[in-house]
Amino acid sequence: MRLVIQRVKEASVSIEGVTHGSIGKGLMVLVGVENGDTVDDARWLANKTIALRVFDDDNGVMNRSVMDIGGEVLSISQFTLTASTRKGNRPSYIRAAGHELATQLYDAYTEMVAQRLGRSVPTGVFGADMQVSLTNDGPVTIIIDSRLRE
Repeated sequence: MRLVIQRVKEASVSIEGVTHGSIGKGLMVLVGVENGDTVDDARWLANKTIALRVFDDDNGVMNRSVMDIGGEVLSISQFTLTASTRKGNRPSYIRAAGHELATQLYDAYTEMVAQRLGRSVPTGVFGADMQVSLTNDGPVTIIIDSRLRE
């Protein structure tokens, strides 16, 4: 699984012009699921997301997590994170998990984040054409791949 995590002042996802989910200060997370990913990957990433220290402490040092600041998380499924551009200029999505596995792991990740955060996590709709808006704070953008475990 791959995540793109952005520290945001606010973020929202709309479908057909209607806001489906929104947050204030916190993390907007794009979630991509690949063939071979497991619930263990979702668990590892959920723990990493909640513990990631990307918010400033009183000294202006990124030393606080979303939990520490009482922030929110918006989770958006995005299969294009699995793209390969090795051959030519047209991305290949051959590594993307099928619908059943992808929805299962995306939902598991989102539920685990919500449990650890102690609050609901707004989402988009898996497979929908979504419009995502955000104010990236910093900007701070982190990419995490569960296969690399770094």
